[in-house]
Amino acid sequence: MIIFDNVSKTYPNGVKGLSHINLTINDGEFVSIIGLSGAGKSTLLRSVNRLNDVTEGEITIDGVSLTKAGKKELRRIRRRIGMISQQFNLVKRSTVQKNVLSGRLGYYSTWKSILGLFSKEDYERTKDALERVDLQDKLHSRCDELSGGQQQRVSIARTLVQQADIILADEPVASLDPVTTQKIMKDLQNINTTLGKTVIVNIHSVELARSFSTRIIALKAGEIVFDGAPEELTDERLIAIYGRKI
Repeated sequence: MIIFDNVSKTYPNGVKGLSHINLTINDGEFVSIIGLSGAGKSTLLRSVNRLNDVTEGEITIDGVSLTKAGKKELRRIRRRIGMISQQFNLVKRSTVQKNVLSGRLGYYSTWKSILGLFSKEDYERTKDALERVDLQDKLHSRCDELSGGQQQRVSIARTLVQQADIILADEPVASLDPVTTQKIMKDLQNINTTLGKTVIVNIHSVELARSFSTRIIALKAGEIVFDGAPEELTDERLIAIYGRKI
């Protein structure tokens, strides 16, 4: 369970990223965050793994304060949180196997990480994760040989090998074609339903949010202006969120 308790974020230039957010996300939910560019979507998402420090309030994960965590505790918390981004964040010249195995780095000492000394179990986890996203035949391919959609599926496999309970996806399909977009969203949905992972996605497409998520949260100027089931997101509410018909 992720709890935001009166969370605000003000950037050094005075811009308000988040304003008094009170929010609970339960285990196993598939949450889509929608809203205009600059509404605070990425700020909210990136605060869940503390890539953005908040300036007010507290975030807790299963009763443990993320906001107050020291370096050691933060490292432990981050093991449970996978991150998928629009840019994929892969080492393009390395193999698919090495990129997926990097999801295990938080479980190893620094020297083992540098030397790449992974266990037999982790190599098996890598194969299993790639099979789940239909990339088992790309194990030894270089990532720069893959399409954009395949690279995004490598990043999804990396979160599975990480054994993350929470998967954050920041505009994961923004640069992909419609067919590949459907594949990526279905992969995330499958992980959510079959493995019980909590999935939180920032997404521009209202249609995709309605199709794949169990819950939609809309932000406007750093505030939550809608929080409910996809079927509750009426045209009237969309006009209030976006200022026009979508």
